[in-house]
Amino acid sequence: MINLNLIKKTALFICFAGVLVACKNDTNEPNTLTEKEQHEGWELLFDGTTLNNWHTYNNTKNAPTPWVIKNGAIYCDPNNESQKYDLVTNKAYKNYEFKFEWKLEKEGNSGVFINVQERPDINATYHSGPEYQLLADSHPDFDKPLKRAGCLYTFLPQQNFVNTRPMAEWNESRVVQKDGQVTFYLNGKVTAEMDFNSQKWKDLVKHSNFKDYPEFGQHSSGKLALQDWSRGVSFRNLKIKQL
Repeated sequence: MINLNLIKKTALFICFAGVLVACKNDTNEPNTLTEKEQHEGWELLFDGTTLNNWHTYNNTKNAPTPWVIKNGAIYCDPNNESQKYDLVTNKAYKNYEFKFEWKLEKEGNSGVFINVQERPDINATYHSGPEYQLLADSHPDFDKPLKRAGCLYTFLPQQNFVNTRPMAEWNESRVVQKDGQVTFYLNGKVTAEMDFNSQKWKDLVKHSNFKDYPEFGQHSSGKLALQDWSRGVSFRNLKIKQL
């Protein structure tokens, strides 16, 4: 005799197991790609265990670095006395969507540079690359509109006011660039927009503290770079999709 109750229970178990597997494959586990992200063409820039996609700016010949992997994040150790070389991607990017999570320690100050040109005659990442500002609310510069988190550093105030999350929590940022037109997002809100090909941008650079760096802001492609100013910063879920 066929046990209909057993068949029904087995079918329900199979369906439930399938749902669990589907959910597991589409979780937000740090430093992994969901099936949806894989289908959309996202790539991991950090796998949670290695810095294979990164190196210190201008390679610095394996010099000691404060950048380490800690608790599944790229961490810049403020107690490490090594020189604070910025980390840059191995590859350059032109049209892309880049998303990442970050958190700072007390009075933390950091940034992510875009369109960085890596050459021996360019001494630092910020001599060529505009900066997506990262700043803790506890930092003394917090009240300066051009230096708040999510700003196009020193050029534009936040387009929409956004507070960073409490110190122990992760903030979510995104950069979208298409043919030189860039948009910054912080915790789901647009915080800056600029066309790096525009006369407005050229005029802003001409009258800025970066005017003496001939390569600054002149490019619509380049490498991404991570910075720290000795207070401690963590990054995770660094993912990029080329457009």
